[in-house]
Amino acid sequence: MRLHKLHGLGNDFLVRFVEQMPSSGNGSHQALKLCDRKQGIGADGLIYAVFDPPDSDSGCQQTTPRAAMRLWNSDGSHAEVSGNGLRCLTHAIARQLETESLEIIISTVVGPRRCIIAASAAARSVFGDTEMGDVTEGPHPDLASCDPVEALGAFLGPQEVFAWTTINVGNPHIVFHVEKPQLVQILSAGPAVESVFSSGINVHFAAVTEPDQLTLAVWERGAGSTGACGTGAVAAAMALHRRGVVGHQVIVGMDGGFASVNLTEPVTLTAESTYVATIDIPEF
Repeated sequence: MRLHKLHGLGNDFLVRFVEQMPSSGNGSHQALKLCDRKQGIGADGLIYAVFDPPDSDSGCQQTTPRAAMRLWNSDGSHAEVSGNGLRCLTHAIARQLETESLEIIISTVVGPRRCIIAASAAARSVFGDTEMGDVTEGPHPDLASCDPVEALGAFLGPQEVFAWTTINVGNPHIVFHVEKPQLVQILSAGPAVESVFSSGINVHFAAVTEPDQLTLAVWERGAGSTGACGTGAVAAAMALHRRGVVGHQVIVGMDGGFASVNLTEPVTLTAESTYVATIDIPEF
């Protein structure tokens, strides 16, 4: 079993290229074992990918290459899409093709996403743009008190929530607009907020730190506290843009680094991907 480990701003993934997607149960089983940080290799998620290379022998003009991906979180649950995961997968495919530049369309369970990467100044890294699809209203709380702020309790720290909203970026997010995300006890706040959503949700705390710049604390459904969340950066930028406190081009700072979000159509996420290692392990 050959795996490729990459990370996007500290949000790390294992990528495995296959001829055919595994069953849901098999993907979940392997994610639980491989993503374990003490007894496995360690990652926030496991990506299975089928790559359909362009036909170089045909006399016709080549079209944009395509691939398909399925993602399982480190807890074995299935994820619809990942902004950082899409960029890391594109990077892994580019390495397979021995190039640093690539444009590709990747099929996900929520539709196709166009990804474009180019060389970066950092070693083993590329810079990439990913078109994120439609950004729409997210789910409503439907469990327990049905009040996400009440669920936060003391985990919020000594500050108030200015507003909260839910956003769908192919996967569900709730964004709290707060004064200081660093005061939030994210390891407790994330699960507490998820407890009022029957299908779980990605949880984020955002503050405006500069004109058109946010700081974001991240809790990912199925993976916990991560260095960054690409779809979360998009959700936070859109949520605060709708409040009128940031514009259409937003820089989002997370623990793992900075991403740029362009909210004009098509909504685009821009950030780095870094290749970590190629890993060969026995099948199981």
